[in-house]
Amino acid sequence: MSAHEDFLIARNPEDGTTLPYLLRLPLGPDGVVLKAKETWPRTGKVYCHRAVGWPLEPEVVERVPVRSCVRRGAAIDLVLDRGRENRSQFVLTRIRGGREAIFWQTARTAKQARPAVSVPTARGSGVRGLEIVVDSHERYAWKFEHQQAGTVRAPLPAGDYGVLLGERLVAAVERKSLADLVSTLTTGRMRYVLADLATLPAAAVVVEDRYSAVFRVEHVRPAVVADALGECHARFPTVPIVFCETRALAQEWTYRFLAAALVHAGESTHAETEAAPLPSASPPSTAHVRAWAREQGYAVPDRGRLSREVLDAFARRSG
Repeated sequence: MSAHEDFLIARNPEDGTTLPYLLRLPLGPDGVVLKAKETWPRTGKVYCHRAVGWPLEPEVVERVPVRSCVRRGAAIDLVLDRGRENRSQFVLTRIRGGREAIFWQTARTAKQARPAVSVPTARGSGVRGLEIVVDSHERYAWKFEHQQAGTVRAPLPAGDYGVLLGERLVAAVERKSLADLVSTLTTGRMRYVLADLATLPAAAVVVEDRYSAVFRVEHVRPAVVADALGECHARFPTVPIVFCETRALAQEWTYRFLAAALVHAGESTHAETEAAPLPSASPPSTAHVRAWAREQGYAVPDRGRLSREVLDAFARRSG
């Protein structure tokens, strides 16, 4: 630790900022200064961003003695000298475009981000050996290692994951991280994605995050994102946007959805085949009726039209 033995929280002097607090960690000769949205990660992870520096005359909100502040790989572990809210961690990561992102969390908020559930390993109902087609352009694709499914790479006209009935794509799922979802919604590209998916018998968009995370996004007003989601559901009601909290749960939901969609598509095809009308029988030829009438003793000419009496008799006999 540096000579600064206190963890400092001050108000951010920047105008119009969405990160109203400055944090100074006693790490290195000058400390590490971050912008933050909250003064402590009480209900969820707190997004942080590197600040240019510490103000000359800061408006200090809180000063807490530090027991330990250590950099360990991609994380900074902070232990404060107080009874409650004393242990936390700053996780340094990279998001889309290579931009740095820092998340401030505690053991409790980190646990909340990982639902305490185990993913079932039973196969999808009615499906054996499900083969999921992964779009050729999908990066870091799901492998469905915990599900009874295999994958094959191929270009898909819609979605990132799909299933085929014969050679026909009958269901597809578009996968989104929260950052990708926000970008797609705010640029207007989501309408085109949903329009392609809506042409399929079954389709969905799966998000690897919670819906509540929409209201913690940075650099975009949450109401804009929420309104765009509502519009998408209204315009394309057959293509739901499903929030699945984590990558593992999103993968599990996709597997179950594609398995059920494939079974449904097969049942629908079978029902259509069973309900198809039988081809109508060809009407009997005049020569056939004439031969029958002669066998029955009717006097019929060699040419020309047959009498109504003969036709009615033949119809009664055929019926």
